[in-house]
Amino acid sequence: MMDVRRATVAGGRLRVDFDGLKAWRDSLSGHATSEPLLRHLPKAELILKRAIPALIVAFLTVVAASHFFGMMSEYSRMEASARHATALSAATASAVFADAADIFDSGDITQAQDRLAKFLPQDRLDSGAFVLLVQASGKVFAATTAGLSHVGSNVGDFFPEVSAIRRFGDRAGVIETTIGGVPHYAEITLMGNAGGYIVAATSLDEIGRLWREELALNVTLFAGISSILLVILYAYYTQVKRARDADDIFLESNLRVETALSRGRCGLWDFDFENREFFWSRSMYDMLGLPGSDKTMGFGEAARLMHPDDGGLYEIARAIANGHSGQVDQIFRMRHAGGHYVWMRARAQVIRSNSGRMHLIGIAMDVTEQHRLAQRYAEADQRLADAIECTSEAFVLWDKNDRLVMCNTHFQQAYGLPDSVLVPGTERSIVNAAAARPVIERRIADADGSGYSRTTEVQLADERWLQINERRTRDGGRVSVGTDITLMKRHQERLRESERRLMATIGDLSASRQTLEAQKSELSTANANYQAEKERAEAANKAKSEFLANMSHELRTPLNAILGFSEILQNQMFGPLGSLKYDEYARDIHDSGKHLLNVINDILDMSKIEAGHLRLHRERIDLVPLIEESLRFTAIPAAEKNIVIDQRICSGLTLMADRRAMKQVLLNLLSNAVKFTDNGGRIAVRTRRIDGTVVVTIADTGIGIPRSALSKIGQPFEQVQSQYAKSKGGSGLGLAISRSLTSLHGGRMKIRSREAIGTVISLRIPDDV
Repeated sequence: MMDVRRATVAGGRLRVDFDGLKAWRDSLSGHATSEPLLRHLPKAELILKRAIPALIVAFLTVVAASHFFGMMSEYSRMEASARHATALSAATASAVFADAADIFDSGDITQAQDRLAKFLPQDRLDSGAFVLLVQASGKVFAATTAGLSHVGSNVGDFFPEVSAIRRFGDRAGVIETTIGGVPHYAEITLMGNAGGYIVAATSLDEIGRLWREELALNVTLFAGISSILLVILYAYYTQVKRARDADDIFLESNLRVETALSRGRCGLWDFDFENREFFWSRSMYDMLGLPGSDKTMGFGEAARLMHPDDGGLYEIARAIANGHSGQVDQIFRMRHAGGHYVWMRARAQVIRSNSGRMHLIGIAMDVTEQHRLAQRYAEADQRLADAIECTSEAFVLWDKNDRLVMCNTHFQQAYGLPDSVLVPGTERSIVNAAAARPVIERRIADADGSGYSRTTEVQLADERWLQINERRTRDGGRVSVGTDITLMKRHQERLRESERRLMATIGDLSASRQTLEAQKSELSTANANYQAEKERAEAANKAKSEFLANMSHELRTPLNAILGFSEILQNQMFGPLGSLKYDEYARDIHDSGKHLLNVINDILDMSKIEAGHLRLHRERIDLVPLIEESLRFTAIPAAEKNIVIDQRICSGLTLMADRRAMKQVLLNLLSNAVKFTDNGGRIAVRTRRIDGTVVVTIADTGIGIPRSALSKIGQPFEQVQSQYAKSKGGSGLGLAISRSLTSLHGGRMKIRSREAIGTVISLRIPDDV
């Protein structure tokens, strides 16, 4: 794999530079394309690199312009200097000969030359400058060293403009003229009144020569600088081309690496120990579902992505920082952007950069699928091992080299093998040597005769029998399954013994067969008689119920007459009876008749219910007034016994039921509560609605019902056989009628009671809306 460090071209060879890691980071973070890295530099730097040739040309232009204008300025300066030197020479000569103007008249050469040599020596004048002393006749009689060639000559011969200049005298100043065909700066200063004058001149050829020499020097320097810069520019372009080629190769390689990493669910990462920062490749972000970034990630931020149970990142970093480890090979979980965790395997190596900084660079692979498969394989192996262990057969598996692969506890117990022998890889001969020898071993089957499968039966020392089925596996190994057939063997013995007994019994059965046939005939006759008697009993019971139901009018009419006449006697409607005994007898007749009527009403009502003649007329009734009306009927007997009745009745409580039947139920229960509650007792009436069901509860502090009698309560004609209960009288049908009427409404009645404490009766009736 290509080194991740930046590759650059230097001296025609490929040089690896670790400091180029930033470019690698940029390329892996999504900036790597087929374009050169220069296109990914900052905009200002990119513009600067592209402007380097223009800057070099501009620099050369500026240098050339500066040299050109400098030379022109230098030429102007040299001309000005020549003008100034000429004027200065003329002024100096005029001052020297100001007090000796007669020299011009006399033409004293010696005196004139002495003065010139003293005050205007040639070394104080510019090169090519001279001073001429001219008489009025135009003859040059004295001159400085550079002008000695003109002494004795007429100035007009080599200086034709002197006649015109003399007219202006001192006002002419320095002028440009030609002396001996050579351009000069000249100035004429008149001396005295005799017409003599001084000519100070400076040759312009010398200025031009000096300027040309300096121009040649500047041109040479400019050419040299230009050549050097052009060579540098050529080298720069060559280097840039090589760098671009190297960058293209590098980026293409990185693109291949990044593509391979993305397809392979891998990612590159780099941890800087000094800055405690991570750099991740784009494939790392893709594996975790995070948006790609070319920025570094803090150590804490990366640690927060770790699973809490795999928090070894701090320990790994600390061990590496302390020099205890130079490599990393770790499996851990990191949180995906979707909230789930991804299993990763990280491998890395500690390296040091050229600058001495320590980095941990490595690769992370998504091993979630491998981890899941490993878990599935482990779970499958564990399930297989558990299944083999839980099976009731003795199981053992040998490989193709007759070495132990696995076995279960039943195999170990069957042959009495120690744990030290049952190690995977143990040879079969060693296991057989350590096993307890069977008492009997015989082969009972070899299906194809090829030895690939066989079945044997062995009897162990503890008298158990095993049937061992052994088969060869595809890889050449063998698998043996031993089934405990001890019971089957015992059953076979018992079966053989039973067969002997059966043969002896068959004779007895043959003798008993005739007797059974006779008994069968008798049983058939008895069964027919029983069916006839049963039908007669059922018919009589039905006739009884129908008779009682039909006798309702016949039984009630005489009783009503008895009760009516007894009430007439009691109330003395036709005058006084004349004796207290008649009044007492009339009251007894009335009470006995009323009691008899109640008993007969209960019997008849129960008979109607059992005969199925009772029909309910359901309607929406308000329980509050119905309960209050029932309480009014029992209020007088309750008041006579000083019984307190506590009411907690929900207002607006309605029920879909038969009004007469519900009133009869309430009267029966309240009458029983008053009847079996002693003086000064308490009765509580509660109502509530629970999940579409109306619950009515009547509790009293009466004599209670024994636990043994609770199962009989509510059955027709059943009473608690206590002396107190007998004294109260009654048919014992009140609770049975109430329970039957409640059942007809689809409800149920529940009774709870304790002797000498009280009784609680709850009615739960569904409210069919």
